[in-house]
Amino acid sequence: MFLLLGGLAFAGAALAAPLPEQAAMLGLADASRCLTCHDVNDTVRGPAWRDVARRYRGKPEMEEALVKKVYEGGGGAWGDDTMSANKRVGIENIKVLVRWILTLP
Repeated sequence: MFLLLGGLAFAGAALAAPLPEQAAMLGLADASRCLTCHDVNDTVRGPAWRDVARRYRGKPEMEEALVKKVYEGGGGAWGDDTMSANKRVGIENIKVLVRWILTLP
């Protein structure tokens, strides 16, 4: 899948430029249907992304694990609910979103 949002292309190649601003990230998250279960500040069905950032801050090994969990789906880290696989989003888009989420204060 290839997304073009606000002139920014996602997927297909490694990021050469810095991560786009928050509005572009929220646009990518919305187009990827992440906002159905997640919010930046509030727990919806899944955890708030700021909570994810706080839990995994300072743990660089978690980036790859989170990308895998989003791509393949999983559960148990935030309660009994499970997250379905998100392969349609594309691994590169997931990497971009996870990197951004982990930067949230």
